[in-house]
Amino acid sequence: MSNYWLLAPSPSHGLPLPLEDATALLEKLGRASSHAVAEDLLHLLGRHVGLAQCTIFTLRGQGTPQLVGLGDRSRTHQLPLISSDYVSRFYLLDGSQQVMQAEENRHRRLDATRHQQRIVLHRQRSSDVQHTEYRAVCYEQPQLLERLSVLQPQEGGRWLSVNLYRGTEHGFFDATAIATVEAYAPFVMQAMRLHYAGQTLQDDLAGLVLTRLQQRCPALTPRDLDVVRSVLQGLSTEALAERLGLTIESARTYLKRLYRKLGVAGQRELFSLLLEPLA
Repeated sequence: MSNYWLLAPSPSHGLPLPLEDATALLEKLGRASSHAVAEDLLHLLGRHVGLAQCTIFTLRGQGTPQLVGLGDRSRTHQLPLISSDYVSRFYLLDGSQQVMQAEENRHRRLDATRHQQRIVLHRQRSSDVQHTEYRAVCYEQPQLLERLSVLQPQEGGRWLSVNLYRGTEHGFFDATAIATVEAYAPFVMQAMRLHYAGQTLQDDLAGLVLTRLQQRCPALTPRDLDVVRSVLQGLSTEALAERLGLTIESARTYLKRLYRKLGVAGQRELFSLLLEPLA
């Protein structure tokens, strides 16, 4: 079998779709933390396939990938750092880069709609990675044997990449595991496409709102704006404290100081201020 292949238009399977898990995933699309979405996806597929980790990226050509979400089944807890290393140092060495470029070249004459319906699967084993440091950081240290990537072109020349990893305890993907991923692939890619679109819309709107807030209150620091963005994203005080590297009590104090700086009494008045038109 080639290390990459095109998914059949209508893969036949008799696998059940657990409604409880699917509903939990769909409820988070475009709203919850992308990492929570990746964790739910890992749980959903993990019912049928032994998996260690899941990462989700969007990519455009050889531009720097954007991390959409990650899920980790309690392995090294280093996946955020590994993903950061991948984005900053190793992604151009990834076999998926060559796969996406080959598919772009092969199907350049397809109309956009047909092209975006294509789903490609790519296998990359640890032994396939020739770069010593890339292999050590992304496979050997977290004790991963293999990755199966589900790839699909999106609007604007982007690709969506959902990457599923097998640990040393799972062995390599066998025919049954691959068939299972193929069966779920259309559902997974549609869900992740909607999630990414929703998150992008939220980020764009948040960016516009924060720009207006900065014009209204030039004394706000970048950290102040990051806190406001966190409030807009619905982060709890605990999640805000983790993002800022503070204790929960310190995070509450920071919020109170920010509200005083903006002249508002709390979150409700903050939202009213953000929605007010500029004079």
